[in-house]
Amino acid sequence: MLRLSAIALLTISIAGCSDNEVGDVSLGLFTTKDIKIDSLKDPIVKGVTCHISSIEANLDFSDPSDSSIACRQTGEITPQMIANIDTSSSGDIVFKKSKSIFFKNMKVRRIYDAESASLIYLSYSTKESSGSFKHSLSTVPLWNTKAYVSLPKD
Repeated sequence: MLRLSAIALLTISIAGCSDNEVGDVSLGLFTTKDIKIDSLKDPIVKGVTCHISSIEANLDFSDPSDSSIACRQTGEITPQMIANIDTSSSGDIVFKKSKSIFFKNMKVRRIYDAESASLIYLSYSTKESSGSFKHSLSTVPLWNTKAYVSLPKD
C-alpha cells in the first residue's frame, strides 16, 4: 500500500513538471496548491513569448480553471510569419495543457486582428467552472515590426 501511494505521488509530481515552466509559487504551508508559470514561445510567430500562470492542485484530480496570460514581442516578427498563421476569426491553438483527468484543458489560441494589426492570445479553460468558462486575454501589436502594414486612411 505504501509503495502504491509513493508511485501515485511520484506520477502526480512528474505530470506537473513542464519543460517550459519558469516559475512555481507555493500558496502556503497548509495547501497543496501552487501557482505555476509557463513560458510559451509562439511556434510560428517566433518573436512572441507568452507567460501563462495557472493554479496546480497537487494530489487533486482537477486543477482550478483560472489562468492569466501576458504576451510580448521578444524578437523579430516578419510578414512571412503572419502569412503562415490561421487568420480566421477562431485562429490557431498554439498551446494546450491538461488540467484534469476528466478532459479539462487549458488552451491558448492566437487570433489575428487585421484591422488593428495585432495578435490576440486567448487563454481559456475547456470546462465550465462556477457557472462560466474562465479565460484571459493579451494582445501584441505589430506596430514597429516588419510585419506591420499601414492601414488605409478613410
